[in-house]
Amino acid sequence: MPMTEKRRYVKESHVEMTQLVLPNDTNQLGNLHGGRLMEWIDVAAAIAAQRHSNRICVTITVDQLVFHEPIHLGEVVTVRAVVNRAFATSMEVGVEVLAENQLTGKRKLTNTAFLTFVAVDDDRPVKVKQIIPQTAEERRKFKDALLRRKRRLTQRNYR
Repeated sequence: MPMTEKRRYVKESHVEMTQLVLPNDTNQLGNLHGGRLMEWIDVAAAIAAQRHSNRICVTITVDQLVFHEPIHLGEVVTVRAVVNRAFATSMEVGVEVLAENQLTGKRKLTNTAFLTFVAVDDDRPVKVKQIIPQTAEERRKFKDALLRRKRRLTQRNYR
């Protein structure tokens, strides 16, 4: 399928950030501070959204941030982010966090999250390009993103 001005492929938004967990990043238990990880997640997700939209993007929601396992001092953290779906002016970005013990080579999935970003120009929302899922997993995430969006909008209307 030829690329058009108004559509982009999911893979074009892919971001992978790597960080080493240093003593300043940890709590009293020697685990990565949740807040520090949230910052890394937000930065990677913002880059994915901006890469997709070619606009400055602002965080609107952080949804389903799940801490599956702790990340320890000295582990290498990889934050992967990709746009799952684009709506009119907003995008859902899916994030996976992996931690690697470089002494053993063991890698583990430690966190998952979904963030919503809005593309802006002069502090006003602007339309974004639609996304083209190509693989079965991308199509599943594309479909699931719409369900999560509907749930978020329903919850917002009940407040």
